[in-house]
Amino acid sequence: MWLIDSSIGRKVVMSVTGAALILFLTFHMAMNCVALISGDAYNVICEFLGANWYALVGTAGLAVLMVLHFVFAFWLTIQNRKARGNVRYAVSERPKSVEWASQNMLVLGIIVFVGLLVHFANFWSKMQLQEIIEGTNFVPGQNGPTDGAFLIQYTFSKWYFVVVYTVWLAALWFHLSHGFWSMFQTVGWSGTKWQRRWQVIGNIYVTLVILGFLSVVYFYFFKSLC
Repeated sequence: MWLIDSSIGRKVVMSVTGAALILFLTFHMAMNCVALISGDAYNVICEFLGANWYALVGTAGLAVLMVLHFVFAFWLTIQNRKARGNVRYAVSERPKSVEWASQNMLVLGIIVFVGLLVHFANFWSKMQLQEIIEGTNFVPGQNGPTDGAFLIQYTFSKWYFVVVYTVWLAALWFHLSHGFWSMFQTVGWSGTKWQRRWQVIGNIYVTLVILGFLSVVYFYFFKSLC
């Protein structure tokens, strides 16, 4: 199967899964921003996206996309390093035409992955998972697994989680800003002229998404200080 056997096929899998994950992040950011306006409205969304069958199907699909994206990312990285051999050690200075993010996608990917584990522990394990297993592993004051508004307020009242999420989202910005335009390059939608345009569009789009997430983090952090 060419999607697995060829380098181009593996890049296509990376691009398609990456595009789907960017769309999910956009939805997730918009959903989180509702908490800035109304905690009750946010909890309504949490209840709608709880352990209902459609939400579980979506969660399973999202998990498959993330696994494929991470597996193929490591696969391509190992393949590229084997292809370059010792040549990469002969280069003492990074060419100006090569982005910093493009040379550090593996490190950025690892940071993003660790951040995901922290995020799952803070939210998914105390919300949808508790609905699935009918558990009671809630934080003190949380009124059931759909009380996401309280969980956001509780989590981001802790300064160390604010630091962790800031680092995570910064790494995600670098990862996505490179992945956005390279996705179009992989599928052949980026020529010499459009590559720079996609870079600009990607930087703007990804910045808005990351700022949306950060606005929730810092809004509730500073609110906890008042």
